[in-house]
Amino acid sequence: MRFRRTQRIRRRAEFQQIYKQGTRVSGRYYTLFIQPNRMAVGRLGVAATRKLGGAVVRNRAKRLVREVFRRSGIAPGFDIIVVPRRELLETSLLALETEYRSTVERFLRRGR
Repeated sequence: MRFRRTQRIRRRAEFQQIYKQGTRVSGRYYTLFIQPNRMAVGRLGVAATRKLGGAVVRNRAKRLVREVFRRSGIAPGFDIIVVPRRELLETSLLALETEYRSTVERFLRRGR
């Protein structure tokens, strides 16, 4: 299954709105900003800043986050922005997926 264009948050205005109105949930490997989107599909944005490293490092982090989002398939109907931390690059995909699931489920249990 591909990571489709409809599953991406692309515009700066959308990022800004989610940062402002969304809920911040911190995890071990990243920080998530989550907001309901009134759509049937979940959307993902990745904000890998230069603090993380050079272009190669940031692109690797983005690929890992997109794969975790694609494989997990949880949280349809939500916009999620992931801000990766340096620790993300040194862990396995399975650990990232487990952390992502627990972080999103913690948000959903909290009552949005």
